[in-house]
Amino acid sequence: MSQNSTLSTPPLAQHGRPNIYGKNSRTTITFFILLLVLGIAFAGVNLFNDVEESGAQFTSYVPFLLLGLALLIALGFEFVNGFHDTANAVATVIYTHSLPPTTAVIWSGFFNFLGVLLSSGAVAFGIISLLPVELILQAGSGGGFAMIYALLFSAIIWNLGTWYFGLPSSSSHTLIGSIIGVGVANALLNGRDGSSGVDWDQALKVGYALLLSPVIGFVSAAALLLVMKRFVKNRQLYRAPEGPKPPPIWIRGLLILTCTGVSFAHGSNDGQKGMGLIMLILVGTMPIAYALNRSIPPEQIPRVAALASVTAQQLHRQYPQPASVESPRAVLTEYVRTGELKPAVMPALAQLSATISDDIRQYGDVNRIPAERVSNTRNNMYLASETIKHVKSEKVAVTPQIGDNLTALKAELDNATRFIPFWVKVVVAIALGLGTMVGWRRIVVTVGEKIGKTHLSYAQGASAEVVTMFTIGAADAFGLPVSTTHVLSSGVAGSMAANRSGLQLSTLRNLAMAWILTLPVSILLSALLYWLFKHF
Repeated sequence: MSQNSTLSTPPLAQHGRPNIYGKNSRTTITFFILLLVLGIAFAGVNLFNDVEESGAQFTSYVPFLLLGLALLIALGFEFVNGFHDTANAVATVIYTHSLPPTTAVIWSGFFNFLGVLLSSGAVAFGIISLLPVELILQAGSGGGFAMIYALLFSAIIWNLGTWYFGLPSSSSHTLIGSIIGVGVANALLNGRDGSSGVDWDQALKVGYALLLSPVIGFVSAAALLLVMKRFVKNRQLYRAPEGPKPPPIWIRGLLILTCTGVSFAHGSNDGQKGMGLIMLILVGTMPIAYALNRSIPPEQIPRVAALASVTAQQLHRQYPQPASVESPRAVLTEYVRTGELKPAVMPALAQLSATISDDIRQYGDVNRIPAERVSNTRNNMYLASETIKHVKSEKVAVTPQIGDNLTALKAELDNATRFIPFWVKVVVAIALGLGTMVGWRRIVVTVGEKIGKTHLSYAQGASAEVVTMFTIGAADAFGLPVSTTHVLSSGVAGSMAANRSGLQLSTLRNLAMAWILTLPVSILLSALLYWLFKHF
C-alpha cells in the first residue's frame, strides 16, 4: 500500500513538508486485510440469506458467480473512488501537520464509512435516472449487463489513469460521461439519433451542478479567507507551518473538524453512485429478491392498490380514450425517452396504473408475488414513476386532485422500487473506506504542494474545506452529484488567489485539461466498451 510519487516537488514545498512516504505498520495492514475479508463475507452471507428468504430455487451456482463478479467490479469502482477522491479531504490536515498522515487517512476512511451508511439514496437514483429507460427495464438482459460493465470499466480506467499522473479528476464527472456514452451508443445501435439516448433534462441538471461547483469552490473559499482576515487577526493562522510542529489546539481542532465534514459529505454523496449501480446488478441477476422492496408492510399494500386504482379512474375521466392503448409500456417508454407528449400518453399512464393496482391487490403482499411476475411488476412501477416525474416537470394539465394523487402514487412506487438494502450500504462503505487507505499520496501531493506557490496555511486549508463540506452537503440534500475533487482543489486555488500567494499555472493547466477531457474521453470509452460487450 506504500508507493513513491512520480511527481517532482518544488523547493518551496520542502518547508514544513510532511513525511507522507512512511511505510504502513503491520497493524494497519492487518486491519486493512481483516476489514476486506469481513466485508466480502458480510456481503456473501446477506446475499444468500436474501435469496433464501425470497423462496427462489437455484440448481446451479453460476448465477451467484456472475453476480459476485459484477459486485466485485462495482465495489472496485468505489474502492478506486476512495483513494482517488478522498485524498482531497486529508491533504489539508496532513500539510498543516494537524494529523499524522496515517492517522488522517484512517480517520477520513472511518467518516467516509459513516457518510455512506447514513446517506439518503437520492443521489443514487438521480444517477440511475440518466440511463436509457429501456436498458433499466431490461437490467437482466445482455444489453443491461453490457451497460453496467461499460459504465464500471470506463470509470475505473479513467480514474486510474488520472490518479497515476496525480491529477485530481472527478469520479462524478467520469461516471456521468460514461452514462451519456452508453445512452448514445445504445440509441445508435438501435437505429435512432444518438441524442435520443439520454435524458437531457436530467443530464443538464447534473451537468450544471458539476460545472458550477468548482466556481462556487473557488469564489467561496477566496471570500471566506478574506472575511477571516478581516475579523480574525491571529497572524499565526495565515502563516505556513513551522517544520513538523502541529498548529495551536484550536486551529488543529478546526482543521480536523473540516476534514471530518468533507470525508462524511464525500461518503454520503459519492458512495451513492456505487449503490445505484449495485442495485441495477442485483435487480438484473436476482429479481425475485431485489426487484421489489420486500420490507413493505402487508397492511400498506391495499392502500397503494386503492391509490393506483383511483388515480387511473381520474386519468381516464380527464383523458378519455375510445379503446385501450395497445401497448401502454411501449407508449410510456417512448415518452420517457423522447419527452414528446402524444395523445396516448396519459391514457397509457391510466392503464398502467390500473394494471399495477390489479397486480398488487391480487397478491396482497410483495412477498407473495410469483417469481415470474416480480420483474414485470417492478418495471410497471418504475416506468409509471418515471412518467409521473416527466408529467410533473412538464406541468401537463391535470386537475389539482389528480396532481396530488400522482405525487402520492409516485412516492409509493418509489418506495417499492428505489430502495437500498442495509448490507449494500455497508459493503460500499467498506470499499470506499478501504480505498481511502490506499494510493492517496499522489493526489495529496498535488493538492498540498502543486496548486499554490507557497505552502498551504492553516486559514487556507480551513476555508477550502469548510466550503467543500457545505457545498457537498447541500448537493446531497438536493440529490445532485458533485465532485469533491473539483470543489476542494478549486477551493485551495481560490484561497491561494485571495492570499496573493500565486498559483502554479502548469498544475492548473493540467487540472483544467483533465476536467475538460474527462467528459469526452469517458463518453467515447464507455460507448466503445458498450458496443464491444453487446457483441459478447
